[in-house]
Amino acid sequence: MKIAGRPYRTIWPRADGAIEVIDQTRLPHEFVTEVLTSADDCARVIKTMVVRGAPLIGAAAAYGVAFAMRTDASDAALQAAILMLGATRPTAVNLHWALRRMEQHLAPLSPAARAAAAWAEAAAICDEDVEVCRRIGEHGFACLKTAAAKKATGPLNILTHCNAGWLATVDWGTALAPIYMAHDAGLAVHVWVDETRPRNQGASLTAYELGAHGVPHTIIADNAGGHLMQHGRVDLCIVGTDRVTRNGDVANKIGTYLKALAAKDNDVPFYVALPSSTIDWQLASGRDIPIEERSAEELLQMSGRLSTGEIVRVAIAAPGSPGANPAFDVTPSRFISAFITERGVCAASEEGLKSLFPQESE
Repeated sequence: MKIAGRPYRTIWPRADGAIEVIDQTRLPHEFVTEVLTSADDCARVIKTMVVRGAPLIGAAAAYGVAFAMRTDASDAALQAAILMLGATRPTAVNLHWALRRMEQHLAPLSPAARAAAAWAEAAAICDEDVEVCRRIGEHGFACLKTAAAKKATGPLNILTHCNAGWLATVDWGTALAPIYMAHDAGLAVHVWVDETRPRNQGASLTAYELGAHGVPHTIIADNAGGHLMQHGRVDLCIVGTDRVTRNGDVANKIGTYLKALAAKDNDVPFYVALPSSTIDWQLASGRDIPIEERSAEELLQMSGRLSTGEIVRVAIAAPGSPGANPAFDVTPSRFISAFITERGVCAASEEGLKSLFPQESE
């Protein structure tokens, strides 16, 4: 995707052997990149959400392993790097998928061959993510065209939650990829962007992306979605996910479950866009998903830009009041209209997933 006319991925290797990433904690007020030079750097940017979004977390972790192999390619160092990087975020399954893939690729090799192989495999994970997201976009675009054909007038109004665009992946995105393709093809679309408290990834990141690409959009308070659905102003919802269990339950940013409930009550289609690397075949249902509890500070404080241009962080809650900050919730499969994947669209169920990914489910 492009920023100020220049194409960017969210993570890329440099000629000097370092990795560069977009610092998403500084958006939308500042576009800043950060240079990473070690496995510890990769772990830090994942944990602090400089990089976030399940596919991008996996890509950053893969490069973390590559950095570790450059320093020490022994079996012990490989295992230590995987354990260290795997402890950064508990909910997104792509993190562990990428680490498992790196381990399986590197473990059979001699230590002398591991460094070069690790860098090549991390690059392959990134390139494959771009292609996977492009294909998700194509399949999702077909769903959007079908929905638009049912409308007599006006743009197709789409509600999304959190950020599942190119900033959450290496490029294109998951939930936003179909929207970009629809817009580029001339299909009239308008996106309702949930602010997505407490980190405001919708207001800060999704709106930033859509604005940079020229897609019409409107930021709304998290609690406005149900009202808009009741008044016929949402034609469909599309979100991403950090983990999908075998039965089709979905973990996504906190608040997704409430949007799915409102969509079900108002007969609004609710789609989840995901790469196959987000499917956790080992977990039977959403009840088994570990839910990350983040610092209450994210809830009780907020950052913003003053009229002077200065970016500050301010307290917004009653002094002394504690806060609870679960980062994700689980939407049961019965509230999901369909999954949009790189292999096509399927029912949100074990049978639906297996119909597209029979080998992965074994």
